[in-house]
Amino acid sequence: MIIDTTQIQAIHSFSGLESGKVKEVYGIIWILAPIFTIVLGITMGLLVIVWLEREISAGIQQRIGPEYAGPLGILQALADGIKLLLKESLLPSRGDTRLFRIGPSIAVISVFLSYLVIPFGYKLVLADLSIGVFFWIAASSIAPVGLLMSGYGSNNKYSFLGSQNL
Repeated sequence: MIIDTTQIQAIHSFSGLESGKVKEVYGIIWILAPIFTIVLGITMGLLVIVWLEREISAGIQQRIGPEYAGPLGILQALADGIKLLLKESLLPSRGDTRLFRIGPSIAVISVFLSYLVIPFGYKLVLADLSIGVFFWIAASSIAPVGLLMSGYGSNNKYSFLGSQNL
């Protein structure tokens, strides 16, 4: 089936976008598609690794593995994530609540900062820095500081010792 230019113009006029804006939209989609593909692939890989780890440890311990969420327990990691998101946030009564709350935020922000210099394709770098490797090392080294802040802010010696075992 061959589509001529009049049909293409009719499609573009129906969408309400001018040809320049259509090119911009396609350009943005062209940039975001590889990034979403990589993130989706990594996420699916992590879900499979968690599922395999549960199945292997169940086999080693001679017990039944996760079979409750979905067929063969495939959705168990998703169910665990939803459970963690819906849990109540408890704050320590005698601790430093500011440090306790800001610690995980610092850890997550440092992980997102490290993605700035990772190239997703040819000329698809979010921030083109000449010191990319050093920036990545520096941004990645901030995450343990956030966990240490949370351990110290809880005012519990066991939490603080656990945060030091990074």
